[in-house]
Amino acid sequence: MPAEDAHGTEPTVRDAISAPDAEGRPRRVTRRFPLFTKDTARPEGGGRAAAGDAPAPARQWPMLLVLSTVALGLLLTALDLFRLGTLLIGGALLAGAVLRWVLPSVGMLAVRSRFTDIATYGVLGLVIALLAMTAQPKPWLEIPFLKDTLHFTLTK
Repeated sequence: MPAEDAHGTEPTVRDAISAPDAEGRPRRVTRRFPLFTKDTARPEGGGRAAAGDAPAPARQWPMLLVLSTVALGLLLTALDLFRLGTLLIGGALLAGAVLRWVLPSVGMLAVRSRFTDIATYGVLGLVIALLAMTAQPKPWLEIPFLKDTLHFTLTK
């Protein structure tokens, strides 16, 4: 026979993975995650970059800085300044990695964990900047083994 709580009613079980505790409140008895997620945790450093009473752009200034720099790089690329525009995009991503590393709260620039964000922004920014510097014609940076590697892989 089910036990009754202090109010004389039977405790109710809310879902298949909960059971009543000593006071009759349902509690989880398993470490499995619930079937439906009700909310998600904000990433580390995902708080506001400025005080809550500041206007919205001021609270998200790190993200706005990176996005506006990327937009300027895209504009320069569209205006036929390919190398400068893509270098600016790579630099913006590298700046995002530095901001994520240095600042305790970066607003919406925080997507995942601090390490994942820094690694993603850093690697993508570095690759884009390197590709911009090695682009033909007249590359600014020549990687000696790249021509040999390409020649070796594309020969019949």
